[in-house]
Amino acid sequence: MSVERIDSKTRLFDLKFKEIWHYRDLVIMFVRRDLAATYKQSILGPLWFFIQPLLTAITYTFIFGKVAGISTDGLPKIIFYLAGITIWSYFSECFTKTATVLKDNSALFGKVYFPRLILPLSICISALTRFGIQFLLFIGYVLYYTYVEHAIKPNLVVFATPFLLVLIAGFGLGGGILISSLTTRYRDLSYLITFGVQLLMFATPIIYTVDKIDPTYRNILMLNPLSPIIETFRYAFLGIGIFSLGSLMYSFFWMIVLLFTGIVVFNKVQKTFMDTI
Repeated sequence: MSVERIDSKTRLFDLKFKEIWHYRDLVIMFVRRDLAATYKQSILGPLWFFIQPLLTAITYTFIFGKVAGISTDGLPKIIFYLAGITIWSYFSECFTKTATVLKDNSALFGKVYFPRLILPLSICISALTRFGIQFLLFIGYVLYYTYVEHAIKPNLVVFATPFLLVLIAGFGLGGGILISSLTTRYRDLSYLITFGVQLLMFATPIIYTVDKIDPTYRNILMLNPLSPIIETFRYAFLGIGIFSLGSLMYSFFWMIVLLFTGIVVFNKVQKTFMDTI
């Protein structure tokens, strides 16, 4: 007979990874719940996984490509925008959903004990499933423009895609749980989440490539640790963009800092947030 002890007195840096692994079945259950609830009672259901990024890419093609005339470095506009949208959508979903995880699940947290970090982790995993479906759509375009149109040139950097996803997930999870921890006391932060993500998107090379930007502004944009990830992803599959191991290590460093800070703050707040939520 196993005995489990739940103690409210925990060390600040006690991240309970072993306990999270013990509850891995619960993570899977939350992932299934998220996937089932996303498009429940919708007409097209999972087809929205394909429709949303495609419609967004078409909209960007018309507004930024045709109307604004923003350069795509000679690449077909649809594949250029789809590359940025595919990986950015994963970050956006991880960040925005984890940023409200404590508030959205306060009723559940008040009824039963489980490691609170499980819910943010399940969000990132379910978002990864959606990314996988959208990534298949993107790969279909990559194959067409590579072997039919001969307009792009993927390279061996594509094998770094899992590492890029780890970086993106780390930023989304770390930033999201940090904001979620702060919104338990400062509610008005929740109103800035959507606006903040949109603003961050324009500060990240999603609709443009930094190759064509003045070097001064380019250096400023590359200070955004998300920029090297997006540029590397685009370079890997389309053959244009900036690829630098040094820049990726810069992103990795800030991802670790943000993730560790977010987990530590989340670990501290989760013990008392029911009193303030």
